Amino acid sequence: MSALSGRTLSRPAKSAPLRSRRSRNAAPRTAWSPRTRRRLAADAALLVVAAAFVLPLAWLILASVDSEATLRVSAPGSPTLDNFQAVWTDEITFTPMLNSLLLCGGATILTVACAALAAYPLSRFRSRLVRPYLLTILFSTCLPITAIMVPVYGLFVQVDLIDTMYGTALFLAASQLPFAIWLMKNFMDGVPIILEEAAWTDGASWLQSLTRVILPLMGPGITVVMIYSFIMMWGNFFVPFMLLLTPEQLPASVSIFTFFGNYGQVVYGQLAAFSILYSTPVILLYVLIARRMGGGFALGGAVKG
Repeated sequence: MSALSGRTLSRPAKSAPLRSRRSRNAAPRTAWSPRTRRRLAADAALLVVAAAFVLPLAWLILASVDSEATLRVSAPGSPTLDNFQAVWTDEITFTPMLNSLLLCGGATILTVACAALAAYPLSRFRSRLVRPYLLTILFSTCLPITAIMVPVYGLFVQVDLIDTMYGTALFLAASQLPFAIWLMKNFMDGVPIILEEAAWTDGASWLQSLTRVILPLMGPGITVVMIYSFIMMWGNFFVPFMLLLTPEQLPASVSIFTFFGNYGQVVYGQLAAFSILYSTPVILLYVLIARRMGGGFALGGAVKG
């Protein structure tokens, strides 16, 4: 019996190496995990979105150097700069671009100044009416601009602001002011109020504390509001088209309409060349102040001591 029991006890010890060899020789699993499938689906969706942005840009660049450009994305047979030479004139490019810079630049400065003055009491004074007021301001940005242009046009005719650059700049600033106030207030909340109290102790007024303490510390926030307002005004077509009547005062966003001729004829090559020139100021503006946008509110040690 002892020998038999010894044989039975030794059998599991011999089968263990066989199972280990089978597990080492087993084929690896080829099925993807749910996490891998979700990641691949997200990557595919991002590629589709990237293609939706890349294809129009590719057409814009290729069509600008193609003398026979169409709506198809195709490489030009013989690249040429004739399209840029055709639009590089005072009437087509320089005068409308100058009008756009004056119109949008002035409206942007006015928007930022008014938004800073309006956001200061909303950020510093506590009241039950602040949140309903902010929600009302945010709701006003949802109104379509086309729904109010008829009464605005009638008002501009009565007050003699029609066909004036400063009147159009005032309306552009007013249309961008609600969202600019909302952004400016959120950025102003990040500045500690203890810094203002220190300025008040030294005898500064609220206007001095705003201009010398708060606004210098809100450089990135002011930059964001400025870029957003300028870009939204730069691409606005309907407002200048309705309020400006003299061809010499039209901005580039309206003069680009001249490339669309009668009977569906469009000079695609010149349109692409002008579009590249038209987007250059916005790109340069972003590049010049991108460093300040990434700087952040360096207030970590401002309230220490």
